[in-house]
Amino acid sequence: MDIVNILSEAVNMGASDIFIIAGIPVSYKVNGSIQRLEMERLMPESTREIIDNMYKLADDRSLSLLLDSGDDNFSFSVKNLSRFRVNTYKQRGSLAAIVRVVSFKLPVYTELNIPENVMKIADFNKGFVLVTGPAASGKSTSLACIVDAVNENRNWHIITLEDPIEYLHKHKKSVVSQREVPMDTPSYVVALMAALRQSPDMILIGEMRESDTIRTAVTAAETGHFVISTLHTIGAANTIDRIIDAFPEQQQQQIRVQLSMVLRAVVSQQLIPTVDGKVVPAFEVMFINSAIRNMIRESKIHQIDSAIFSSGDENMISMDTSIYNLYKSGRITGENALLYSINKELMQKKININV
Repeated sequence: MDIVNILSEAVNMGASDIFIIAGIPVSYKVNGSIQRLEMERLMPESTREIIDNMYKLADDRSLSLLLDSGDDNFSFSVKNLSRFRVNTYKQRGSLAAIVRVVSFKLPVYTELNIPENVMKIADFNKGFVLVTGPAASGKSTSLACIVDAVNENRNWHIITLEDPIEYLHKHKKSVVSQREVPMDTPSYVVALMAALRQSPDMILIGEMRESDTIRTAVTAAETGHFVISTLHTIGAANTIDRIIDAFPEQQQQQIRVQLSMVLRAVVSQQLIPTVDGKVVPAFEVMFINSAIRNMIRESKIHQIDSAIFSSGDENMISMDTSIYNLYKSGRITGENALLYSINKELMQKKININV
C-alpha cells in the first residue's frame, strides 16, 4: 500500500494516529478507538517498505539511527495534506511505526474545549509553567495554542525546542525560532543553554526528561524568561513531586526553594471518551499563590490538592471537579468519570454508581 495513500486516508478519516506494525493491517486511531483497515495483515517486508518510503518523504532521512539503536523520532510534511510526527522502532525483529497526524493549520483553542483560564497563561511575562498529562492527552496541542496566542499579541522572540517539531508557527507579531532535537541541536540541555544567549522572551521545551534539563529550565526562569514545558504526570502535586524526585536527596531542598520562586502554573489534562464517541479534555489548573508557594518550599506537597479545590475564585480547578462537571453536563458516562478520576472513592460517592 502506497504511503501517501495511507496518510491521505488517515487525514480523511480524522485519525490522530496511524499504526504500521507487522501482523495486523494498517490501523488508525479515530476518537480514541483503533480501527483496522479491511486489508491483508502487514508482513515484515511490507512494514519495512512503508517505513523506507516515509524516510524518503522526510528529506531522505537516514535509517541508521533506527537500525542501530532500535528507535527514531522525526517529522515531515506532505504538501496540501498535513504534517506527520513519526516514531519508528523495532519489535519482534521487524520495523514498526506510529505516525501522529498534525494539521498544517494551528488548532483553535475554543474548538478544542481548552478553557480560558488555561489560555490566560499566554499573558504571563516570566516564570515557569508546566503542561502535564499522559501520552496522547493533547499537551502539544495546548502548548501550540498558548504559543500562537503569544505570537499573535506580543512582540517577542519565541524559541521552541522540540523532538520532533509538530506544529509550524509563522512569524506574526513575534519572531519564532523552532529547533528540532537532534536535527538542529544535539540535546535539550545544549539547546536550552544556547537559547539563553539568543535573546529569548519565551522558551518552549518539548519535554523535560532528566534533571539537567529541569535545572537549566528553572535557571532560565530565574533569569526573567518565560519558560513552558511538559511532563508525563497527572495532577499538580504529582508534577511537583516528580520534579523534586528527579534530583539527588541532597539537592532536593534547593530545587524546592527555586521552584517555589519561579513556578507560575501547572496545567494537567486528560482526554476522556464522550457519550457520542468522541473525546473531550478534562483540565486541572493550578496557579501559584503564596499558600501554595509555601507548601512547595516547606515540602507540604500533600496539601496542594486541597488548596486547588478551595481556590476556585482564583480560576483554579481540580482534575476531579473538571471530570465531575463533564459528567454532570452529560458529556461523559459515570463509568468514565470514575475511570479517569484521581480520588475514585469520592467520585463514586458523588456520581452514585455501582461498580
